[in-house]
Amino acid sequence: MPPLLVDLSPIAQLRAGRLARRLPQLLVGLWLYGASLALMVRGDLGLAPWDVLHSGLIRHLPVTLGQMVIIASIVVLLLWIPLREKPGIGTVANALLVGISADVTLSLLDRPDDMAARVSLMLLGVFLNGVATALYIGSQFGRGPRDGLMTGLVRRTGWRIAPVRTGIELSVVVLGVALGGALGVGTVLYAFALGPLTQWMLPVFVVPLVLDVRTPELDP
Repeated sequence: MPPLLVDLSPIAQLRAGRLARRLPQLLVGLWLYGASLALMVRGDLGLAPWDVLHSGLIRHLPVTLGQMVIIASIVVLLLWIPLREKPGIGTVANALLVGISADVTLSLLDRPDDMAARVSLMLLGVFLNGVATALYIGSQFGRGPRDGLMTGLVRRTGWRIAPVRTGIELSVVVLGVALGGALGVGTVLYAFALGPLTQWMLPVFVVPLVLDVRTPELDP
């Protein structure tokens, strides 16, 4: 039976043991997440739903894509307040590190002219994002800002995860496209592939914790 994902306070996250594995896994996962975003940008065949919004916003604001990711993360975290969501260590790290990684990777990569190379970057970006998601979630340091928004709405409304997540992502895509964001085949591929990829790889990366008391399992 694979280890369970558990929902812990920041102090409990630190007390749950195995920090020598969990902290590096968290940081590597978040860094790869930002790098995967950059790969899809350079593939120029469409971005993940939230990144469609980010790419649309930077057309109108004097910030880089990575800086926009950080700004949007902070805004989303403010929406946690009325939802009574509690950020974890990974939540804060996610809000900061993903954007930095995206900008660093973008500075090292150019957009290729060859279509095969662009398709390869898109596919690698989607796959790497699945690996990165499994890594950072499996480290058991809490949800990212956008996932916390989803789970907070689920808890407050009583609706199921699927329609809430779909509603959020459709909303950010529509707004992003209206602002000139990068919608394309990569967006569709990401929407259909990320869930199965993460589910497939998560059991490999979930770190078993040392818990003194029973802690509620996260919703799947």
